[in-house]
Amino acid sequence: MGEVTANVENTVRGWISSGEYGPGSRLPSERQMASTLGAGRTTIRLVLAKLAAEGLIRSEHGRGYFVCEPSR
Repeated sequence: MGEVTANVENTVRGWISSGEYGPGSRLPSERQMASTLGAGRTTIRLVLAKLAAEGLIRSEHGRGYFVCEPSR
């Protein structure tokens, strides 16, 4: 994993763990994250797909990415 990808992943995880984006919150759009984090949209998509596979976030087609409830 490259440095930019790691930075994006750490930033998004930080947003979630700090409560900036709590359960049910919609994350910024791919385009907004790419601009804010200085990464390409492909990198953003890869990180979001990884976090979705882990169950940390979920994708809703046409709506965006949302933070999942923590598993118990």
